[in-house]
Amino acid sequence: MQVKPLKIGDITAKIPIIQGGMGIGISLGNLAGAVAKEGGVGIISTAQIGFCEPDYNKNPLEANLRAISKYLKKARKRADGGIVGVNIMTATKEYYRYVKASVEAGADLIISGAGLPVDLPEYVKESKTKIAPIVSTKKSAQVLLKLWARKYNRIPDLLVIEGPEAGGHLGFKKEEITQIKKEEYQKEIKEIQDTVREYEECYKAHIPIALAGGIYDKEDAKEAFLLGVDAIQVATRFVTTEECDAAEEYKQAYIKCKKEEIEIVQSPVGMPGRAIHNVFQEKIATGVYRPKHCHQCINGCNPAETPYCITEALIRAAQGDIENGLLFCGAKAYKAEKIETVHRVIESFFE
Repeated sequence: MQVKPLKIGDITAKIPIIQGGMGIGISLGNLAGAVAKEGGVGIISTAQIGFCEPDYNKNPLEANLRAISKYLKKARKRADGGIVGVNIMTATKEYYRYVKASVEAGADLIISGAGLPVDLPEYVKESKTKIAPIVSTKKSAQVLLKLWARKYNRIPDLLVIEGPEAGGHLGFKKEEITQIKKEEYQKEIKEIQDTVREYEECYKAHIPIALAGGIYDKEDAKEAFLLGVDAIQVATRFVTTEECDAAEEYKQAYIKCKKEEIEIVQSPVGMPGRAIHNVFQEKIATGVYRPKHCHQCINGCNPAETPYCITEALIRAAQGDIENGLLFCGAKAYKAEKIETVHRVIESFFE
């Protein structure tokens, strides 16, 4: 399949594929660096990124900010000049400081979702770091583009459209996720593209669009590019690679899971998500996972009321405790059959 390089402002990825950010601890320096080295865009998830730091439980914010620099350096060392960025959830407490730390550490790109990053332009001004909001609907695209234009007189360097088949937290109501048909969402994508074109005309500049959610193989990629997008964002497929930062048990959970075991769950963040069914999901209601310690991770989370701590659940999963952890995944995780290399995965999308 013939595709064009992805231009994001004054930086260019030879291959128009972005590796989606996966947290906690799934896409860190190793995976992001490997993807960037192959000519794609490698993305580190900043979600509680410092969980392996010795002072994490006492000083989670300081540990996380320090780890952003640590993993960006690790990724750059492997990337051989490729593009390395970060994904920062807007729901993150002290969001501003995560953005600043990423800019100071030299992130090429910040992708931001789990809410609309309304003030992101303010936080990166006078830096070279590119910014890319994630939207899922025409309405969210309209709101964000209008706000950025009015308040900051600028447009995104890249826009990510994330569909209902994505993994992790989703920008849809729980009942919408399984009801939206492919044809309906393709219409939504076209409407988002039309909205983007209005701002391209106004600013006399191209806003590249990446499509995310449910892109697992060459056929999915071909379908995405036929819709007229500039790039694809892929996450789930990169979990079952040698270079992925997750524990081997986590990768094997994808390989072993069946389609009917992938379900929509409600996160303490207040958003629905997609995950693999396990013992953890069955025991949540019993109260056994009620948080005993607050990591100060997400705005809007009340430890006294939440049935479990999402940080602890995701860390357990990333470290290999797959029965007691939250196994976020995309809708097509069941298609995983073996552990591959990042090189082979990227090659398979465009051969």
